[in-house]
Amino acid sequence: MISETQNAPLIGLVELPQLKLSDAEGNDFYSLRKWEPIVSKQVLLSNLQAGGFQTKFINLRDGDYEKNYGRITWRGIELTKNYVGVDIKTVDPESCEAWCITVNFTLYREIAILLLKHLSSKGKPVVLGGSDPVADPQVYLRNGAAVVVKDKSGAANWPLFNYLLGKGPKEALTGVVLADGTEYRKRKPPFYPEEWPLPSVEVARECLGTQYWMDPFPEHLKPIGSIFPDMGCDRHCDFCQTPTYGTGYRRMTPQRVLQWLDIQRQAGAKSVVSVSDQFLGRVIFPDGREEVLEIMKGMRELDLAVLWPNGLELRKMTKGRGHSGKREDLTPDEELINALYHWDGRIGTLAAYIPAERPIFGREAYAKLVPWQQHKRIIHTIVRAGIPMISYGVIIGLP
Repeated sequence: MISETQNAPLIGLVELPQLKLSDAEGNDFYSLRKWEPIVSKQVLLSNLQAGGFQTKFINLRDGDYEKNYGRITWRGIELTKNYVGVDIKTVDPESCEAWCITVNFTLYREIAILLLKHLSSKGKPVVLGGSDPVADPQVYLRNGAAVVVKDKSGAANWPLFNYLLGKGPKEALTGVVLADGTEYRKRKPPFYPEEWPLPSVEVARECLGTQYWMDPFPEHLKPIGSIFPDMGCDRHCDFCQTPTYGTGYRRMTPQRVLQWLDIQRQAGAKSVVSVSDQFLGRVIFPDGREEVLEIMKGMRELDLAVLWPNGLELRKMTKGRGHSGKREDLTPDEELINALYHWDGRIGTLAAYIPAERPIFGREAYAKLVPWQQHKRIIHTIVRAGIPMISYGVIIGLP
């Protein structure tokens, strides 16, 4: 998809092909889901188009080509590393004046570097963003990146591309690291998700998906849209990189959330993945609980099912709302939980990841932990709300 901005240099936004890890018998050791919705490009495409930039979206998941790029041994099992989708080499590095790659998982670093080296081979600048480049910019700069974006809020984008395309001064740069190692620290306040330009229906349609970790996914709830209604977190857990983004906790208003969801509906979505960093972070604010109720009510009125791939914090589903203290009330907030997890067979919450929150070591670093008896009460209340699919996961952290 190419945007319609006249006489503007073309910026290519490339979605990485899908990772495939398999053993000698062909057993898949990593969930192969090529057709998940693409929220990061939906946000970025909308941002750049609103800034007057011409964009081209290339989805390298969209194909059946398979390429081996290495092997790894895990627990004595030799696994083959492949990428699946479209051959990276088929992308013409000279077809755009600048390129963007987003890498949110370290697992995809090798694939991203293969793509980076190819796109930068003809001298066009390649911009890297996402959680992995933020964590280790030098890996990507050493392999050909012109810039790594460290401001995940979107505030860096317009000054950066104006500079790369010869339309703006270097002095305007903010929240980026250049290939020579020069870092331009954040000079502008991070954007709120509220400030992100709404996607066009065409952009939303381009980023729809048909797969989720529920397999098989109900046909009548396809295609699947996506939304990122908040970023940052008020907690600091030692396994999580989110607090290092430097954005603080920032959220969309209910009105903006519902505008975004309505665009997903217009694009054809029957369900939506909400990939919040911390959706319930809003309940620590005076009217935040009512915001959650308003959003969930509006979502149902739009006839959309919702999927929660990130864990909604259990402590914030209590009457104490996560305000830690000796007298904190950890009684489940049944109205809030019912709004979040009710399913009537057609709309509501179809599936959710729920963090088990039982780390064995370093408990002091997990401020949001709920004592076991209260934890069980909250889980029982969630199940009674009617949600048909729960993924209950233990977060063990990183070595």
